[in-house]
Amino acid sequence: MSPKVKRGAWQGEPLPRGRHKLAPDDVRASQRERLVRAMLETVAERGYEATTVPDVVARARVSRNAFYEFFDDKIDCFIAACDDAAAEMLDQLLSLVSEPDWIQALRRGMRDYLAWWSERPAFARAYFVGLPAAGERAMAQRDRQYKFFRAMFADLGRRARAEQTGLPPLSPLAPRVLVLAITELIAEEVRSGRTARLGELEPDVFFLAVKLLADDETARRAQS
Repeated sequence: MSPKVKRGAWQGEPLPRGRHKLAPDDVRASQRERLVRAMLETVAERGYEATTVPDVVARARVSRNAFYEFFDDKIDCFIAACDDAAAEMLDQLLSLVSEPDWIQALRRGMRDYLAWWSERPAFARAYFVGLPAAGERAMAQRDRQYKFFRAMFADLGRRARAEQTGLPPLSPLAPRVLVLAITELIAEEVRSGRTARLGELEPDVFFLAVKLLADDETARRAQS
């Protein structure tokens, strides 16, 4: 179950005390969701290094024993939280394969991607600021996400050449450059406290993406 991190501080509501009609699987799912959301919110506020397991379980209103039933340690919980939230975003982007035109797919994807981060400032800060401080295991999580986005851009480049047969071959560097450039642009905005304004990047980032995946002329036409 994905943590749907929205604006504003959050503190988990406790499960009912005593006898209740919740199935054991529902209780466990609720506990896990609360823990991963509490992890993201706490890292966003305090930073990864200052976040502790007691901080997370107190915010989630879940016992420490329950935490260790799901996760080995703090980094395990943090990576799981990032994986869950990223899966929600990737599911949304995968829906764009139904777009009949590659430029429209890219335009919609860029708009939706920037809006997704803008609407989740806590996760944005936890991911772009907290993740690099969390060590090699966390960075391996980021690399898994990068691989998906490189494949997505490469597929858009192939679609571009199927629709525009006169385009030159796609440079293998183009998907890598786009992933790294867009990620760092968003990270810079998040670090500067401008998460709510990420949508302002859309025209320039879209133009850059079309230019790298196709050519200058296509980018100019797409922007008009």
